[in-house]
Amino acid sequence: MTTAPTDPESTTRLTACNLCEAICGLVLTIEQRPDGPAVTGVRGNAGDPLSRGHVCPKGVAIADVQADPDRLRTPVRRVGRGADATWEEISWDEAVRLAADGLADTQQQHGRDAVGVYLGNPNVHSLGAMTHGVRLAKTLRTHNTYSATSVDQLPAQLLAWQLYGHQLMIPVPDLDRTELFLVVGANPMASNGSLMTVPDFPARVRELKARGGRMIVLDPRRTETAAVADEHHFVRPGSDAAVLLAMVHTLLAEDLTDVPSYVRGVEAVRLAVADLTPERAAAVSGLAAEEIRRLARDFAAAGRAAAYGRMGLSTQGFGSLGQWAVHLLNVLTGNLDREGGVMFTEPAIDVVGRGLVGRGHLGAWRSRVRGLPEFSGELPVSALREEITTPGEGQVRALLTVAGNPVLSTPDGAGLSRALEGLDFMVSVDIYLNETTRHADVVLPPTTALERDHYDLVFHALAVRNTARFSPAVLPKPAGSRHDWEIFRDLALRITGRRPARGTARLRRVADAAVLRTSPTRLVELLLLAGRRTTLRALRAHPEGVDLGALRPVLPGRLQTRDKLVHLAPDLVLADLDRLRRSLDAPQAAEGELLLIGRRHQRTNNSWMHNTPRLTRGKARHQLLVHPDDLAAHGLADGDRVRITSRVGSVITEVQATDDVMPGVVSLPHGYGHGGPGNAGTRLAHANGVAGVSVNDLTDPERLDVSGNAALNGVPVTLAPADAHDDGTGHDAAAAVTEPTPAHSSRA
Repeated sequence: MTTAPTDPESTTRLTACNLCEAICGLVLTIEQRPDGPAVTGVRGNAGDPLSRGHVCPKGVAIADVQADPDRLRTPVRRVGRGADATWEEISWDEAVRLAADGLADTQQQHGRDAVGVYLGNPNVHSLGAMTHGVRLAKTLRTHNTYSATSVDQLPAQLLAWQLYGHQLMIPVPDLDRTELFLVVGANPMASNGSLMTVPDFPARVRELKARGGRMIVLDPRRTETAAVADEHHFVRPGSDAAVLLAMVHTLLAEDLTDVPSYVRGVEAVRLAVADLTPERAAAVSGLAAEEIRRLARDFAAAGRAAAYGRMGLSTQGFGSLGQWAVHLLNVLTGNLDREGGVMFTEPAIDVVGRGLVGRGHLGAWRSRVRGLPEFSGELPVSALREEITTPGEGQVRALLTVAGNPVLSTPDGAGLSRALEGLDFMVSVDIYLNETTRHADVVLPPTTALERDHYDLVFHALAVRNTARFSPAVLPKPAGSRHDWEIFRDLALRITGRRPARGTARLRRVADAAVLRTSPTRLVELLLLAGRRTTLRALRAHPEGVDLGALRPVLPGRLQTRDKLVHLAPDLVLADLDRLRRSLDAPQAAEGELLLIGRRHQRTNNSWMHNTPRLTRGKARHQLLVHPDDLAAHGLADGDRVRITSRVGSVITEVQATDDVMPGVVSLPHGYGHGGPGNAGTRLAHANGVAGVSVNDLTDPERLDVSGNAALNGVPVTLAPADAHDDGTGHDAAAAVTEPTPAHSSRA
């Protein structure tokens, strides 16, 4: 509950951090000043039943976003193009008219698919975007809808739909009770968990070890998580599926299974993995066959074990097979729906059971150029550039981006940036001018997190404990500003108002308008009433959150499959096994070739917050990590500037020698590259010399998993010494760091 003020000019308020999936509870100190209230202190809320007082550096910096001098507070319109473009402030009425009419005019002239939509990661962290932004996207009725999903977790959603009947039926490790935690391609020490809402992960690992449990990490880099694990094993990028399926092979060959009665397809799995032996996996992974067998035996013998694979597992060429194998390990050993294994949540607002998010579907339509299948209404974002640049019916001529920076966050970002320059029209809903939104004709900035109400619709459904928390706005809505849901409402109503509607279509329009005019808070209140686990009144009385209890067994009743069974051998993944077999038999690397992987850091938030003082201070984190043996083989030394080249691009940065990456692997962080040629930079990133380069100027839009997810990890690259005055693009390197650039951050 809100604590008593410490003095007449200062109060404390409870809220939640919505910057990442951990959704930590916060205690804010708010000081009353002549120009309005200001947050002067942030600490973790020890009374929060989920986060238990934990807070990471991003949470401490949450008020910096609200106070950021670079943040847009008024709609702006671009005047001119390219380097000569300027921005002028306009009224909200004019901004909504320009944006809505530009999108509607494009569809009237060229068809509904001529408008594309890109939804960035922050949308799932905003209540208004979840309740109203999705409706705006559906209002446009375009097949050219894209999001950050297909550069992140699409294989996880695809397999949840295939096995359990819903794309968000993602089993969560019961971390507070497990005895063996197997982590593959994930770094929750830095990410605070993902598709596993687990604030206070460091303390939970200590508790795991205190009760005699173990954590084992498979990763090509000794990550922050690997550093605190009981075991860490290097695994070559892209070989995870082979290793995990070899573990499955071992379980079945040695009869180490305990399969629930509601599971079908075990024999089909046995046949499918019969030739995927530990020896074949060892030849491509670098992990010995006997180690693979031992890991499988240990997992089966643990009693309470949970396998978890995250972004590093999904964003590679065999992401779906890797995620399938994780499910197989959990299901075959009886650890699905078991305390200490992997379990399903029972949230107060059940987005799965109530159908608030669709089950999922695949291939209802395909992209125009490459024929890539949609999943759940979205095409792979790797196809966006070609859909803009390839003429013909259905060509994307106008684009709406919402809280997204795909130029830094999706494959071949430099190519996408060039494509955006050729659009007829572009609208962005964003609080920053960034590498993507600088191409927009009009930018509409919403209020920030502390200025609006919040409830996590998705992350309560993926948490390691059942809780509920509603966070009222802690700062007043600035005069003349609009919440994101109000922007989405106004755009949607103006766009639909321009279309003729009769009969049932008119009735649907009236119903949609009624929902659009209802605030997200009111919608949450109604959904909580329907769920009957708590109420908005109860949550307002307890802003620290309400504990709804530990995860508990819910299967088969909670399964969303029509027959209430888990079918372990979907045709989609079985058909992809031949591609995996071919890769096992192919040469693993060309002469002089290295494999590029990304990395995250706890003090960054995808491609934004790099202009926040408290997060950018300290040691630079933008270097390419290279094993000393690989540096020596290339005639390079620690600190040298190198040119990194892939099929699609070339960048230059400094190298850092470290044995934290396995030989043959190099690592470049995600989300950097502000202020490169054609990009808007960030003030503090350049001031601190940490602008870095964009790893997605090297990733390849043609490298995809069967799901359509981008294969951002395991990208073949070469290294060469860089010329002292070359920044990789023909610009002088020193000037690129020191010349003033537009002072704006960017969103992932």
